[in-house]
Formats: sequence, C-alpha cells, structure tokens
Amino acid sequence: MRSKIFKSVLAASLAGVMVLSMAACGKNGDNQSAGSADVTNAEAGDSVEITNVSYDPTRELYVQYNDAFATYYKEEKGIDVTIHQSHGGSGGQARSVVEGADADVVTLALAHDITFIEQAGLIDAGWIDEFPEESSPYTSTIVFLVRKGNEKGIKDWDDLIKDGVEIINPDPKSSGGACWNFLAAWEYASRQNNGDEAKTKEFMTKLYDNVTVMDTGARGATTTFVENGQGDVLIAWENEAINTLAEYPDDYEIVTPSVSILAQPSVAIVDENAKKDGVADVAKDYLDYLYSDDAQRIIGENGYRPYNEDILAEFSDKFDLDVNLVTIDDFGGWDAAYTDFFSDGAIFDQIYTY
Repeated sequence: MRSKIFKSVLAASLAGVMVLSMAACGKNGDNQSAGSADVTNAEAGDSVEITNVSYDPTRELYVQYNDAFATYYKEEKGIDVTIHQSHGGSGGQARSVVEGADADVVTLALAHDITFIEQAGLIDAGWIDEFPEESSPYTSTIVFLVRKGNEKGIKDWDDLIKDGVEIINPDPKSSGGACWNFLAAWEYASRQNNGDEAKTKEFMTKLYDNVTVMDTGARGATTTFVENGQGDVLIAWENEAINTLAEYPDDYEIVTPSVSILAQPSVAIVDENAKKDGVADVAKDYLDYLYSDDAQRIIGENGYRPYNEDILAEFSDKFDLDVNLVTIDDFGGWDAAYTDFFSDGAIFDQIYTY
C-alpha cells in the first residue's frame, strides 16, 4: 500500500502572516506617521521598507536580487530600501495576503494566484499588463531530477507510472509549481491517448498513485528528495533541478521529458497595501528593475529563464532551449485551467483521493 505524507501549511501560513504584519510596522517611517494613508512618493534621504511575498523556490534569487536593487536604488534615487521576504507554496502565499499579510508586491508561481488577490480587492484590475511579457519577468519549465545513475531508467512521463517508481511531487492545492507539473503530465498523456480524456485520467491516476510524498510547496518537495533521501524521482521546477545539480554534481541528474510546459511566474503590486504603506512608487520600481539587464542576468544565474532573449542566449549552456513546451494558453488560460483541473471536484480531485 502506498504511503503518503502530508505536511500542514496552517502553522506556516499563520506564522508568515504574523511575521509580515510585524515587518509592515513603521514602513516608510520618514514620510508616513501613524494613522496616515495614501503616501506614495518616497524622496531622497528616506528609509523605506517593502515586503515581497513570493513562492518557495525563489529564496536564493531574491536574496541576490534584493541586494542588487537596494544598491541601485540608493545610487539612483538616494533612498535606502529594505526588502522583507516571505516564501511558501504559491497558493498558500496568495491566501495569506488575502487574509492580511501586508505584502506590497507579490511574485508568485502562476497568474491565477495573483488573480485571486485581485478578486479580493487588493490588486487593481489590469495588473497583468502593467509590466512586460504579461508581468512575467522570467520563466521556467518542469523537469525530472533523479539520483546519479538513474537506476529506474526514467526518461519520460510514461516511466513515472511503472510499478515500483516512487515520485516526490508537491500538492496542486497549495503549490503553484505542482499545478504546472500536473498540466505538463496531462498534456503528455493526452497526446499519447489522442485526446481521450478517460484514458488520460487513467494515466494520471497511475502517476499520482506513485507519489509517495506530497509536500505543500516545491521547496519542501526538493528537501524531501535531496536532504531526506526519499523517492526515485522529483518532478521539479527546472531552476530547482539546476541549482541542486550545481550543489551536488556527483549525486543527481536532470532528465528533460519529451513534453513539458512554459511555466510563467507572475509579479504584481499589491496596490491597496502599497498605497497604504506609502511605498507604491518603490514597489513599482522594484518590479520594473526585474526587467533590467543586470537583474535578467541575476535571474539566469539562479536557474530561471530570462524574458530577454539576448540574455537568455547567454545561458544556452544551462537550459535545454529545444524542449517541446506547451503554454497555459493551450489550456484556455489560467482561469479555465484552474476551474477544469484544480477547483474542488475538478479533475485533480477526481483522480486523486487524500
């Protein structure tokens, strides 16, 4: 009988809300006194704090990026910026913002999670067009991470449904990366079965029957596979696999499946909070700078695919740029895909029972 381990997100979410609430106290202290609101313009000499609520695997990326942005902003604007950071499963992070986490910007795994915050009235409509490339300054895809030697001979999605293969994969109900994983696998199975939904569901049921540990977020799944030594294969963000291989070159291999998906993490200003905190201009500059050449190179160095094609080409030795990638548009966009696959009673619930 398969064994599943589920890690509760509740305690982490509550702790994250508490940390962010405390971090928000005293933001933009030089311009905003207690009880004031809608102060949006920081000036030279100010000391400003903003909070970025992000998803699991971006921790290292934003440590490096935040330092670069703070240096740039001090030099260009004369403003000292401190960036507070929070990480977790993308869906859980979106819910924490709706429930009160004082995020000024969000950098989440998929557009649907930001739309969820928009629907709560915290983000202005039209956010997806506020920054280039549908507010997606970097992309990734989904690959397999296996142990050195690839003992189970895993080469493509159909190898994951074989008896005896133990899969580590996060939970689509809390992890944005897990949603991308599911859709990539679904597309492969659908093609193999000529679009027959019943057969595709059967394939997906077999695949998830082999999932032995389902963490709440992508980084938790990486920890389970790499540090805890569980499973034969991790279905992973490409950047997580690349960074793991860089750290443990003798222990792991990356397998790129024949079909994967263009994963497009999204960014947005949490307009209601940023205006309240008096940091709307800084929040916009913070996300704008992600598209600068310096930031795009930081993105590539951290295993994400820069949106700038010229800079992406500089990292061609790091990425498989020939992989067959479907997009979320092939599923009708995120609103349709979430309704069809991940809402209560939808396809994921039909093929998987907790």
